[in-house]
Amino acid sequence: MIAPMYTHHAGDYEKAISNNVYNAHFERPSMLSMLPDLKGKSVLDLGCGPGVYAEHFINHGATVTASDISPDMIEIVQKKLGKQLLAYVADLSYGMPNEQDSSYDLVVCSLAIHYVKDLTCLFKDVRRVLKKDGSFYFSTHHPLVDFQSSPSGNYFKRELITEEWNTIGRPVQVQFYRRSLTELFKAISCSDMYVSSLNEGSPSVEMKKISPESYEHLSQKPSFLFIKCKQSA
Repeated sequence: MIAPMYTHHAGDYEKAISNNVYNAHFERPSMLSMLPDLKGKSVLDLGCGPGVYAEHFINHGATVTASDISPDMIEIVQKKLGKQLLAYVADLSYGMPNEQDSSYDLVVCSLAIHYVKDLTCLFKDVRRVLKKDGSFYFSTHHPLVDFQSSPSGNYFKRELITEEWNTIGRPVQVQFYRRSLTELFKAISCSDMYVSSLNEGSPSVEMKKISPESYEHLSQKPSFLFIKCKQSA
């Protein structure tokens, strides 16, 4: 099930994440700081949402393909960026059957893999579509944070979590999967990739002015994971 926040409220979501704390001033700067020079690169943007990353990639000289499970999000992307990219609806649970082998320098997936129950198919397809020296970058919920919402109390059990988020300024129900670091790293290694870089993010300097409490919290406690993967030899 696609959360209403990404369908019925897609326009509100686009506006909300343009300058909010967790997306604009924590997740995006943390992710973008990991990326290489994008000029001339071919980039696949998975779970592209309203196209914030896709627009950044295009503006920095990349050739971009983007996909999202929400037709509403893809409509926003197409209206905003038009023929500057290829954007289409796709469910990451089934991998990327439309994409050719060894066709991308970078695959980027921002805050989307926690909506996928089993990462095996997705990660194997990421490895397949990457060029020889390509890299996979993704961000996701920090397992230690998600574990606080575990109904079973079993950290190693994958669980579907239902929460209400106020991202768009009013409560909207969202479902996602929480998983252990063991499961996440196993999915990476079973896809013939390895983790070449990992960090837990840093809040932007601007956040200190916008929300001092959030800045203090995110400077001291985990929230997201940011991982770069490469193909195993």
